[in-house]
Amino acid sequence: MERGSRSETLDQAGKQKGGQKLGSMLPQIEPFIPKRDHNPKELRSWARRTGFVSTFSGETTTSVSERYGAEKDDSGGFDLERGRDQRGGSSPKIEIDPILGRTRANRGFEIEPASGSETGAVQRLPRDESDGALGLRNGTARGENKKRRIGIEPVLGPADEERKVNLNGNGNGNGIVNGDGHQVPVVTSAAEPKKEDSKSEEEVGIDVPPDDEEPPPEGWRGSSLMKCGLRENPGFVPLIYYSLQHYLSLAGSIIFIPLVIVPAMGGTDKDTATVISTMLLVTGITTILQSYFGTRLPLVQGSSFVYLAPALVIINSQEYRNLTEHKFRHIMRELQGAIIVGSIFQSILGFSGLMSLILRFINPVVVAPTIAGVGLAFFTYGFPQAGSCVEISIPQILLVLIFTLYLRGISISGHRIFRIYAVPLSILIIWAYAFFLTAGGAYNYKGCSPDIPSSNMIVDACRKHAYTMKHCRTDVSNAWRTAAWVRIPYPLQWGVPSFHLRTSIIMIIVSLVASVDSVGTYHSTSLLVNSKPPTPGIVSRGIGLEGFCSVLAGLWGSGTGSTTLTENVHTINITKMASRRAVELGAAFLIFLSFIGKVGAILASIPQALAASVLCFMWALIVALGLSTLQYSQAASFRNMTIVGVSLFLGLSVPAYFQQYQLYTSLILPSYFIPYAAASNGPVHTGSKQLDFAFNALLSMNMVVTLLVALVLDNTVPGSRQERGVYIWSRAEEMETDPSFLADYSLPKKIAPAFCRTKCLGS
Repeated sequence: MERGSRSETLDQAGKQKGGQKLGSMLPQIEPFIPKRDHNPKELRSWARRTGFVSTFSGETTTSVSERYGAEKDDSGGFDLERGRDQRGGSSPKIEIDPILGRTRANRGFEIEPASGSETGAVQRLPRDESDGALGLRNGTARGENKKRRIGIEPVLGPADEERKVNLNGNGNGNGIVNGDGHQVPVVTSAAEPKKEDSKSEEEVGIDVPPDDEEPPPEGWRGSSLMKCGLRENPGFVPLIYYSLQHYLSLAGSIIFIPLVIVPAMGGTDKDTATVISTMLLVTGITTILQSYFGTRLPLVQGSSFVYLAPALVIINSQEYRNLTEHKFRHIMRELQGAIIVGSIFQSILGFSGLMSLILRFINPVVVAPTIAGVGLAFFTYGFPQAGSCVEISIPQILLVLIFTLYLRGISISGHRIFRIYAVPLSILIIWAYAFFLTAGGAYNYKGCSPDIPSSNMIVDACRKHAYTMKHCRTDVSNAWRTAAWVRIPYPLQWGVPSFHLRTSIIMIIVSLVASVDSVGTYHSTSLLVNSKPPTPGIVSRGIGLEGFCSVLAGLWGSGTGSTTLTENVHTINITKMASRRAVELGAAFLIFLSFIGKVGAILASIPQALAASVLCFMWALIVALGLSTLQYSQAASFRNMTIVGVSLFLGLSVPAYFQQYQLYTSLILPSYFIPYAAASNGPVHTGSKQLDFAFNALLSMNMVVTLLVALVLDNTVPGSRQERGVYIWSRAEEMETDPSFLADYSLPKKIAPAFCRTKCLGS
């Protein structure tokens, strides 16, 4: 039917007087009557004629109301989700007719009772021959079995069948909710004998949630399969098990960054062990702070890969390439100063409430390519470094893939250990395998010693095998011999941080990238643990505290900032453990381990090829987690596909352009560090060496370019709110009416008043 006919019908309906039935207002289209041997083509034909939109699909589809109202929504017209004019005026709410699936406007006109009927009686539509109104059978909507399987809607009771609606505009709240989240008045038919229908009834259905249940927002997963909820306490012994389970699955993210940056900074094995212990301490402290005073979600604060790329850019700058004396301490103090400045900016961004304004521009279409760009930034480091010893790197990659993909369904004593402990189990197995290769003499070369640096080797044959011995042997590290049994990391242990404009600018922009990463993690985690999404104030509180935690990381000297680990979402999804107490207990355990120097020494002795092969999997997982954020938008939209594709391509191609302006870098640095050395020789020349270094560095980093392109395109290309996947943050008034919502994010009672005085920080 043409769009114009719909409006004409509604205009005529507004002028109807008594004596005319409601059925005359609607187009005369026969309802679809399911049969035992119905033809699927007949169902599709009926859906095309009537405009019926199925809501059973898990995908985000464009509703009929969205098609009619998208143009106005994009041009500053009325808001589809709020049902009001964005320019201040009121406009009709576009709704789907519950019988025919067609759109109609709720203009507030009254329908006069039919002649001959009782005063005030409500007109009823004819009941279908085989079903009640809306296709209800014994009080249950068709498609109940399907909904019961996927856990979206509860089964309707008998009282829900005969609901009536006040058609004079009182707004009593009765009615059903269509696929777009709007309430649709129910008009029931006169009493008729019900007939039991056949199984073919289950083929077609309409979502009919009960009256007393508020419809979940778009993109909301209503059910939770968590074994332990956010505020639950399963007991001390289970908490110990769950905390170890949680942190062991994140071992690769917590301890492997020092294995990458410390050797690149010219640090010794003892320095690597000290940085690992410092990172364990900072991770434990910042996780407890975020759990008590931040978003209060079960998230781990740790050394993020977001800060790894800028750290490598600073490490490989030209002034540090030929530095030999105290190179590690000079670079570490430079990193500390840059991280502190960028973290102070991030903290101000959160605690001042500016983050609430920035959230309007951050949507899944922006978050997805940005997080994916973080993982793709290290494709030049991953296998080139892992390939230095293919005897252990290839088995490591294959084993972790076998555990996570092929053995993920195997359960031992009710626990799927291969899926939960894929990374630590594979590391232990391959590490033991590498130890036996070393002990068996696989890397013994006549007259060669792995303890002698390659520059001091005289025999050419030994110099040839020095690279293999360094990366494959498990006994080349002297961290165990040099590390103390007890050592407490302390602030400023590497000296006073140094501050420079060029590195401060880099870390300020990187802190924005880290904030975007955390926003996506907050939203995904809140949906996973079955808690309502946090308000902009709660998100601002979390971002502000992340900035404070990164300041602590800069003072202690962990080499990178502290932010929410993206891999945490995957861990919660696998372990089904969402208790804050488990995360806090595990953080306390990390703090205890950081005081034992030999623990950091053991971790520092992991062969570099083994660490790089594990990181190949971790970075690939970050890419996948980033792209999975598109599920909250219309991933099949051509607009979204184009924005994501262009953002990722330019995020890889533009840095490659900046990296080609390096003439002699390949003669000095290893090949896997060349992409991070473009800051000193890039094409940008402003007349200031500090600004040249900053701009060349930023435009040579994949995640920064990806964020800029996606942010501009998503906020300038027209698109509806549903298509863009605009995050539906919870409204502030819900915190006052929903106690469970308040309890999930509320701060401890002693400090809550201090934060509540600032409205921009939520509860």
